[in-house]
Amino acid sequence: MRANYMVSRMRPPTPGTPVLPVLPYRKPTPGRDYWVLDNVLPDADAVRARCLARNDWTEGYPHKPESWPGLRTMPGLEAAELAIIEKLVMKATGARKIWPETAPGGATLNHNCVQVVGEGECEPRPHTDSRALCRYAAVLYLNPNVPKDCGTSFYRQSLPGGMLGGNLVTAPHNNLVDALGTRFVPPNSFTEDVRVPHRYNRLLLYNANMIHTATGYCGSTLEDKRMTAVFFWMA
Repeated sequence: MRANYMVSRMRPPTPGTPVLPVLPYRKPTPGRDYWVLDNVLPDADAVRARCLARNDWTEGYPHKPESWPGLRTMPGLEAAELAIIEKLVMKATGARKIWPETAPGGATLNHNCVQVVGEGECEPRPHTDSRALCRYAAVLYLNPNVPKDCGTSFYRQSLPGGMLGGNLVTAPHNNLVDALGTRFVPPNSFTEDVRVPHRYNRLLLYNANMIHTATGYCGSTLEDKRMTAVFFWMA
């Protein structure tokens, strides 16, 4: 089970289409809403080599008729590597304890999961992660040769008439679909607000209730596609 809930389809507005609710907005601010931590693993090359050697990938779109793209495998990091990451997360956020939450029914979240997505396999999909399942999320970039514009972007609502809306999902809603009341939204419902460039061995940590997405994808082989490890923690 994934911790992220996407507004995965956009369709043209039709007569009578309800106006989407306007979300609260808070400018994504480093050190408060997101943290950029560089050179986090002592041997990222070994992690990457281990991932490239794996043969237990689960296939998504376009390989299989799935809603999620590319390839996935888990666990990504070994226990000692994950401990390094979690220590940095607690130091950055001030959290005294973090943990991967168990989904209803005991399903396993895609925590510590390596994702590989190439050019043409997906487009930016603004979404939030479930407030019921995580407070913080993070992405670790694991390819040294990916363009900077294949990092991660924070988005906000783009409203009719050129107005801008919000970027946060708050109580009583748990994810963006809940907050908007639909999984289908008109084109151009979101606009990029803040972009964090891709950098090898960089950990981007952020509040999971902010609208975000991969900025872009690249590559056509396992070696040159966008490779990341993703994490979801409660605190």
